[in-house]
Amino acid sequence: MIRLFHVSDLHFGAEDRTALDWFARIVADEKPDAILMTGDLTQRARASEFAEAAEWLESLDRPTTVEVGNHDLPVYNPIQRLFLPYRRYKTLEQMIERPLEVRGVTIAPLRTTARFQFRLDWSKGFVTPQRLAHTVRLVESAPTDDLVFVTAHHPLIEAGTRTEARTHGGEGALRSLAKAGAHAVLTGHVHDPFDVAHEVEGRTVRLIGAGTLSERVRETRPSFNEIRVDGRSFETVARVMDGPDRRV
Repeated sequence: MIRLFHVSDLHFGAEDRTALDWFARIVADEKPDAILMTGDLTQRARASEFAEAAEWLESLDRPTTVEVGNHDLPVYNPIQRLFLPYRRYKTLEQMIERPLEVRGVTIAPLRTTARFQFRLDWSKGFVTPQRLAHTVRLVESAPTDDLVFVTAHHPLIEAGTRTEARTHGGEGALRSLAKAGAHAVLTGHVHDPFDVAHEVEGRTVRLIGAGTLSERVRETRPSFNEIRVDGRSFETVARVMDGPDRRV
């Protein structure tokens, strides 16, 4: 069995240190095949926050891919946001949007953040044609027998959670990814776990969201998802700190 730990929204700067230590202990004890981190490493995209996040992720010592979240773009420096939005990610660049292949599972990243949008709330999701085309190529090039999981920060469509993603281009992106052969889209942003089957392009695509390991909890205590893959089937188990594990 392949075991993937899907974690999101660490929000260094507003992190829950107890939750981070709890997760790190589980990683050390159980050694998952990979860690999929779907964005919002930091709270305010400060250099010190990125440095702490990088040190923590490297200490886990597992194959890891990291998505960019809306909190990882500079908020108070508009020049840097527009022209050098990802400069502070340099300490993490080997993990950022890193495609992974793990014994029959291909992980394909999709960036859903944007440095500028024609709406007031720039925290919401945005899929550009260029980014989508890149991810579609990764999905299409996956080995025929692989399960293909796409990792992004924002849910492409709403999943009934308290927090909304309102991702521009999300529905079209989901159709394109389904047509290309994706089996699931793994996301964060909403801080609550979910696993919803969605019928699109004649196929079933699972929409899977992870909770948070920060102080910014919503309906669920700090948690992460364990995705258990057995051949061509997989299940999502939400592992909740100080609570029972539950299938979602």
